[in-house]
Amino acid sequence: MKITEIINMQRPILSFEIFPPKPGADFEPVLKAAEAIAKLQPDFISVTYGAGGGTSANTVKIASFIQQLGVTALAHLTCASSTKGEVETVLHQIKQNGIENVLALRGDIPEGSDFPQPNQYRYASELVEHIKKSSDLCVGGACYPESHTESNNWTEDILNLKKKTDMGCDFLTTQMFFDNNILYNYLYHIREAGITTPVFAGIMPVTNGKQITRICQLSGTILPQRFRAIVDKFGNKPEAMQQAGIAYATDQIIDLIANGVKGIHVYSMNKPEVAEKIAENLSEIIGTKQR
Repeated sequence: MKITEIINMQRPILSFEIFPPKPGADFEPVLKAAEAIAKLQPDFISVTYGAGGGTSANTVKIASFIQQLGVTALAHLTCASSTKGEVETVLHQIKQNGIENVLALRGDIPEGSDFPQPNQYRYASELVEHIKKSSDLCVGGACYPESHTESNNWTEDILNLKKKTDMGCDFLTTQMFFDNNILYNYLYHIREAGITTPVFAGIMPVTNGKQITRICQLSGTILPQRFRAIVDKFGNKPEAMQQAGIAYATDQIIDLIANGVKGIHVYSMNKPEVAEKIAENLSEIIGTKQR
């Protein structure tokens, strides 16, 4: 099923994310995590491309496995670490495996590389344009409520997003954020700019106090004081931090749905127990019991 079809359903949408194992790591735990999350019957599960494209070979394999479990899969595809020919090869594999949805990203530029080469796509908008012209795949893109770290300012970032949606992007998924007011403000401004593409709110349940500092440094995400207090209090207590992080994420999601945000994408970090708690907390609000 295409995600555009899911968006048209008259109810909130809940999805989760899986990332492939690191090169040389055991593959089986990731498949087990995917299977456990699939049992929750989310609307779709996305599969990342891996840092620098390093685990990209497994993305299609995992996405295909998810589809065999009866859940719609969304395969990530980045262009910064791939030539145009390599992108075409992956797209062929995606179509061969019956996957109908792709998240088109530029991705991280590999260290020490001279990017872009003549045989590479420079921007995600170029990748979106190619996919839409060469296939009937449903194509998603990323957006950044706190602006992309490489953008000079917010206005420039929104103009770049408009280019991406003008190329045919069917839906957008946000970078994680921890203050819903940031998203509401962002949605207002992109709609003012003429961007009407459906937006999924990206939510990360923080279960590791040490990890969040590095993530925020890389993404430019701001931590509100309320959330900082939670990390300061429970960051060194893994079980308490997991419980608090899930509670905070649940609170965010409930507020988003109450304020008309229909699509929720949870960065579940290959943790079925986190996905299960989120789904359980939303069982009546989002209707996960009935799926």
